[in-house]
Amino acid sequence: MKGKIGEYEVLAGNTKLLGKFNISYDEKLDLNPETIVVIAINKIFAGYITIADTLKNDAKKAIMALHNIKNIKEVVMLSGDKQAVVDKIAKQLGIDKAMGELLPEDKIKEVEKLKAAGRTIAFVGDGINDAPVITIADVGMAMGGLGSDAAIETADVVIQTDQPSKIATAIKISNSTNKIIWQNIGLALGVKILVLILGALGMATLWEAVIADVGVALLAILNAVRIQRVKWS
Repeated sequence: MKGKIGEYEVLAGNTKLLGKFNISYDEKLDLNPETIVVIAINKIFAGYITIADTLKNDAKKAIMALHNIKNIKEVVMLSGDKQAVVDKIAKQLGIDKAMGELLPEDKIKEVEKLKAAGRTIAFVGDGINDAPVITIADVGMAMGGLGSDAAIETADVVIQTDQPSKIATAIKISNSTNKIIWQNIGLALGVKILVLILGALGMATLWEAVIADVGVALLAILNAVRIQRVKWS
């Protein structure tokens, strides 16, 4: 960022910003593993601020839950933070692969690479910079409580509680729902084919066909209602 405060011109950003304006600074800052915001006043380096996010209480539980879901092959973190910070967080949480220092367009490129490799991608984000990636992912998920409006509007799924552990819960619910859908389709087609065969053999009349049709609808509803009794952890 660049702004004016009274008679002072202030720059705030990363060390690349200082290089862009040819402002000299202590090069040891480039080796700082933490995320820093450097400040320059009137084209003179003035200092820096160290910033860091705190891990959510259930972050580690969330990653463990994702690893326990059979169809999830890899958990990848895409971040704009420094690679050293990203590596540290990935190690703490047990994330398979972590890439840092990414701009929004870099995140898009990484997701496109994974999709080109034939993978189905679910991307979870909460910032305005995540909105483009959420859009191109096969399934886009956003944190609803503290997430930006842009991320929420483009997402397919919104986690209202802002708890990362709910991501695995959402996946489990979708898998169970998908299973029930296919059970109902199989049940409906199976009964109808059976009635057709019995009708062709003269063993079923119009009344049996009507009862079978209504009965299948009722059985499908009862089968779907079962999901309400499932306790999601």
